Amino acid sequence: MARILIAEDDRDINDLLAKNLTLVGHEPTQVFNGSAAVTAVEGDGEFDLVLLDIMMPGMDGFEVIKKIPLTPVIFITAKDGLKDKLNGLKLGCDDYIVKPFEMLELLARVEAVLRRTRKSFTVFEFDGVFVNMTDRTVSVQGMQVDLSPQEFELLEVLIRNQNIARSRDKLLELAWGYDYVGETRTVDNHIQKLRSKLGWDEKIKTIYKLGYRLEVRR
Repeated sequence: MARILIAEDDRDINDLLAKNLTLVGHEPTQVFNGSAAVTAVEGDGEFDLVLLDIMMPGMDGFEVIKKIPLTPVIFITAKDGLKDKLNGLKLGCDDYIVKPFEMLELLARVEAVLRRTRKSFTVFEFDGVFVNMTDRTVSVQGMQVDLSPQEFELLEVLIRNQNIARSRDKLLELAWGYDYVGETRTVDNHIQKLRSKLGWDEKIKTIYKLGYRLEVRR
């Protein structure tokens, strides 16, 4: 889980971002102008990432990023000109996404930035299962469970994409790598092992004709 500040003056977009970030396990905080964003970061401090609109009333995003230099930022904006993108990157943003955007792409970019900045969640706990991403250890009801390296890779992908259905091909890409050559049946076999070892028969859902989803409802 990561604490993510959303600074976006369009309430519908802000609410949509908050809803989807919550769905995949993050903790969003919503503000609707640049001054409020600066106040939130300076007052609350420990945000892992800021999703920052550029065109906001009062203080715009370019001004905001100058005042929060230690916090990772993804610009989300309708300003698609090369000059604006270069300006954003020059000011230190970690990514630049142009509206309109696909929500799945945005969530993937959020995870990529969190991994790069080493601020993504390092522990995951749900339904008696405790996963330490740093130590790569797993326990169920307090008892350590041994996973193979590849089982752990797949488990981490499922956790980072919780509540999102992923195809077998996509899971192969994310957990085995772009260069992996193998049948998607490999994913099915590893899913069955995770279900058995973690007691997650009802948590790792099979999505008909697609793949799988780790269903996390708190």
